[in-house]
Amino acid sequence: MSLIEVTGLVKIFERRLAPWSRPHLIRAVDRVSFAIDEGETFGLVGESGSGKTTAVRCLLRLIEPTAGSFMFRGEQVFGLPASRMRTLRRDMQMIFQDPDSSLNPRMTAGAIVEEGLVIHGVGSPADRRARVRELFEMVGLDAGAAGRCPHEFSGGQRQRIGIARALALRPTFLVADEPVSALDVSVQAQIVNLLMELQERLGSTLLLVAHDLRLVRHICARVAVLYRGRVVETGRADEVFRVPAHPYTRALVSAMPDPGLATAPPRIRFDTAAFDPGAALREVAPGHWAAV
Repeated sequence: MSLIEVTGLVKIFERRLAPWSRPHLIRAVDRVSFAIDEGETFGLVGESGSGKTTAVRCLLRLIEPTAGSFMFRGEQVFGLPASRMRTLRRDMQMIFQDPDSSLNPRMTAGAIVEEGLVIHGVGSPADRRARVRELFEMVGLDAGAAGRCPHEFSGGQRQRIGIARALALRPTFLVADEPVSALDVSVQAQIVNLLMELQERLGSTLLLVAHDLRLVRHICARVAVLYRGRVVETGRADEVFRVPAHPYTRALVSAMPDPGLATAPPRIRFDTAAFDPGAALREVAPGHWAAV
């Protein structure tokens, strides 16, 4: 059963080269549609600027969408009043890309993790402190470090704090926006393994935004590929990466490094001039759709 259903999501930004000039419309997200089953890990991939982060920020209404529909457990999220949206945010949380900019440097790590509990009035102060200790241990941090500020932690530890904060309210739907791209390679695998472990343990539905196809292929059941704000291919991750149907997906897959090969195969170049933004998705194999 689908936990979320996104239909025809559109986000248009206005850009003016000068205050007196006519606005230039930028269609950052263009009629994006997908559904995610409860407990599933779903990947949203594409190069930088393809519209991935804008799309998920629209879903959580960190920015307002221009058009489209987002159903969460059968409830239309877009257009909800602020009071209902505030309650719904307990079930929808986000792990941000850069822990350096997403953690308040003036707050202790414990206060950062506890903040959501305070805002939503969850438990007594003693209950909240116990929950913070539980979350620190859950993400592999020393609970005794809750009184330290973010700058006293390493990059990987700061991302663990961000994960703990996102899990504090026990959300059903978790969005991870490039959760390891700002980290050293040496700690990326640790964070990925932690996310997989927590997702399985808690049964959360995970939407992973990434440009690292190896990561998506490793942990996601299904995937949607974005190019210029459009979904150009979607299906089971193993099949999409094994037999990509859209030329853009083939170009992305050809750029994936394969440590098992002595020499890298030739890169496939995508002809951007040949891209047809009006092409509709069609089923090229059971459950595998591409705009070809």
